[in-house]
Amino acid sequence: MLRPGGAEEAAQLPLRRARAPVPLPPDGYRAPARLGLACLVLLLLLTLPAPVDTSWWYIGALGARVICDNIPGLVSRQRQLCQRYPDIMRSVGEGAREWIRECQHQFRHHRWNCTTLDRDHTVFGRVMLRSSREAAFVYAISSAGVVHAITRACSQGELSVCSCDPYTRGRHRDQRGDFDWGGCSDNIHYGVRFAKAFVDAKEKRLKDARALMNLHNNRCGRTAVRRFLKLECKCHGVSGSCTLRTCWRALSDFRRTGDYLRRRYDGAVQVTATQDGANFTAARQGYRRATRTDLVYFDNSPDYCVLDKAAGSLGTAGRVCSKTSKGTDGCEIMCCGRGYDTTRVTRVTQCECKFHWCCAVRCKECRNTVDVHTCKAPKKAEWLDQT
Repeated sequence: MLRPGGAEEAAQLPLRRARAPVPLPPDGYRAPARLGLACLVLLLLLTLPAPVDTSWWYIGALGARVICDNIPGLVSRQRQLCQRYPDIMRSVGEGAREWIRECQHQFRHHRWNCTTLDRDHTVFGRVMLRSSREAAFVYAISSAGVVHAITRACSQGELSVCSCDPYTRGRHRDQRGDFDWGGCSDNIHYGVRFAKAFVDAKEKRLKDARALMNLHNNRCGRTAVRRFLKLECKCHGVSGSCTLRTCWRALSDFRRTGDYLRRRYDGAVQVTATQDGANFTAARQGYRRATRTDLVYFDNSPDYCVLDKAAGSLGTAGRVCSKTSKGTDGCEIMCCGRGYDTTRVTRVTQCECKFHWCCAVRCKECRNTVDVHTCKAPKKAEWLDQT
C-alpha cells in the first residue's frame, strides 16, 4: 500500500470500462436449426475435456513482441494496463522469464519440476487446474517476479512513470545509529502497487474459492520481495571512520525470494473456504490455521509418477536421477520404484587452463566418462490406465 502523499509518484491506473452489450443474433433462424445447434454445443461440452484457462504468464514467451491485443488470457483490466504502459509490460515479460527460471531451479530435483509447455498459452498446462501446493507456489512466485522486475526497472531509469523511492528522504536511524537517506532506493511501493493491480485483476473478477486462494498466494509473493529489501550504506569520514553514513534500500537477489517461497511451499497449509467465501478455515480438525505469510491450497497433489493428461502430469520417465542420493533426486524416489537405466557417457570439458601474456587463456580438453542414470518408463498397461 502506498504511503500518504505518494499519489503523485504512482501512475494513475485507468478505470474499468463498461462492457459493450452482447449483440443478439438476427431474426430469421428457424427453431429446428436452433435446437440442432443447442444439441451440438451440449454434446461438445459433455465429450470434450475441460478447457485450460490461459494466463498473463504467456507474456514471458513473447519477449519484446508484446502486443496487448494478441496476448491470450488477459482480462479487460489487464489489457487496459498493457495498452497504457507498454514499457512496463516489457518488464513484466522479463519478470515472467525470471520467475519461471527460479521455479525450475527450486524444483529441479523433484518429480514435478515446473516444466513449461512450448507454444502453449497456459504455460504449464492442466496441472494448474488443480488447487494444489504447486499451483500455490506458482501464483506466489509469479506475483513476486512481477514486483521484483518492475521495482528494478524503476530504479534503473527504464520506466517513465516511476523512478527511485520518493519516501526515503531526510535522516533515519537503525541499530548502528543515525544515517542520511541518499542514493537511489529501489521503489518497492510502485512495484507492489502495479503488480497488485495487474496480477490480481483476473481473480478480482471472480468470487469463487479458487480466486480467493490465488489472491492470498499472490499477496504472499509480493510481501516476500518486500521482506528481503536490504539496507546498503556508504561511509564518510576521516580514513573511512564511518562517522557519517548515506544509505539506500536495495532489492536482494531474486534467489532469496525463491528460497523463501520454497520453504513456504514445504509448509503450505491445506484449507477450505468458509461458507461465505470470504476467508479460509483449516481443512481438518486439528490442522493449524493459515497466516498471511503461509501458502494455502485446497487439493492434494498427484504423485507425478506417470504421464496423466487429465492431471497435467508429465511423469518421470527419462528423468535423470542420482543412484546414491536418498533425497527427492534419488532414483528410488524420482523413479517411483520403477527402477532406472544406466548409460555410460563421455563428457568433454576444458581443464588445466593457463593465462598467457598477453592476453589469452588457453585450456586443454579433458575427457571424463561417467554413468548417467535415468528413470525407466512405466509398464504399458500401467501407463494406459492414466491416459
